[in-house]
Amino acid sequence: MKPIVPFVPIVVNKKEPMKSIILMISTIFLTTSLTFSQAEAVKIYNPEANAREDIAAAVKQAKAENKHVLLQIGGNWCPWCVKLHELEASDHKIDSLMNADYVRVMVNIPREKDKRDYELLSTLENPQRFGFPVLVILNQDGQRIHTQDSWYLEQDKDYDLEKLLQFFKMWTVAATL
Repeated sequence: MKPIVPFVPIVVNKKEPMKSIILMISTIFLTTSLTFSQAEAVKIYNPEANAREDIAAAVKQAKAENKHVLLQIGGNWCPWCVKLHELEASDHKIDSLMNADYVRVMVNIPREKDKRDYELLSTLENPQRFGFPVLVILNQDGQRIHTQDSWYLEQDKDYDLEKLLQFFKMWTVAATL
C-alpha cells in the first residue's frame, strides 16, 4: 500500500513571504501526518493476542492436519512486515501454498523493545536478531526447524515472489521428510 501524498505546489509570494513559508510548513506537516497515520492504521498483527496460546493451538492444529507451523513475527509498525503480508495475501500461488502446508501465526512484536516477550523469543532461539519480519518454521511437535531472515527474500525495494515461493516449498512437511 503506497501512502497517499497530496501534491500542493508552493509558490512563494514575494509580497508576503511569511505566508508562503507557513503554507509550505503546513503542507509538509499534513503530508507527514497522513503518511504516518496510514502506516499505523494497518491491523495485520493483533497487539492483544497471546502469542504463546496462539502458537500452542497452531501446533495442535498442524499435527492434526499434517502441516508445519509458520510464525510470521513482526508488527503493524514495520513497513516490511506489511509488504510481506500484502504480497502473501494478494498472490494466489503463495496463498494456496500457505493454506495447504502451514498453520500461520502472526506473532505481534511491539515497537517498544521493553514490551517484547524476550522469554518467548528465546525459546525460538532469538529470531529477532535478524530484524523484522522474520519467519520461523515449527514442526508438528512445536520444535523450531528453521528461521528465515526475510532480507534474503527481498529484491530491490520489495519481496521477490519466486524466492518466497521457493522458501515455502522448501519447508513443507513433505519436503522435510
